Order: sequence, then structure tokens, then C-alpha cells
Amino acid sequence: MSAVGTPSRQAILNLYHNMLRSSKAFSSYNFREYFVRRTKDTFRAMQNESDPDRLRSMYAEAVKESAVLKRSSIVNQLYGGWRLALEVQKEPTERPDTILERSDN
Repeated sequence: MSAVGTPSRQAILNLYHNMLRSSKAFSSYNFREYFVRRTKDTFRAMQNESDPDRLRSMYAEAVKESAVLKRSSIVNQLYGGWRLALEVQKEPTERPDTILERSDN
């Protein structure tokens, strides 16, 4: 079969970056990490694919998933829940240039 319609490397990279951006937009930590991992796995499989027909079908499927992922991330941002303890950034209590003294002196 001819390679007409095979997605270019640049098109695949653009789709990859768009899907990563959408994946990282989830407010929920578990969803965000899952979709980032899934996106990377999908595109690793595409990178290792040598059959042009299979690559075309994988690309077409990824385009569909990208649209769903973008809509889902928007909905997740609207209805995002509590932050997990894993996500909470603690403020540094001690600055290196500040000398703290005990209050009982």
C-alpha cells in the first residue's frame, strides 16, 4: 500500500504535545497522572510502529481521544474536588537567612 495519508512526524508530535497539555490540565491528581502516563504509553507504541496502515489507525484513534481528553479535562476543572495531601505544597517555615530564637530565653 502507498504511504499516502500517513501522518508526518510533526503532526504526531503536535498531537502528543496537545494531549500532554490536556492531560496536565486535570485538577484531580489521580486523573492527571493516569492520563499523562497513558498518553506517553500510546505515543511510545506509535513510535515503535513500522506498519504505515497501523500507524494511520493509531493516529486517527489518538485524534479522537485527544478531543475527548480535552473536554474531560475542562469538566474536571469545573468540578474538581479536594487536593490530596500529596499535592499540598508546604511553605518553608524556616528561611536560611533568618536566625530563629527560642521564646523561653
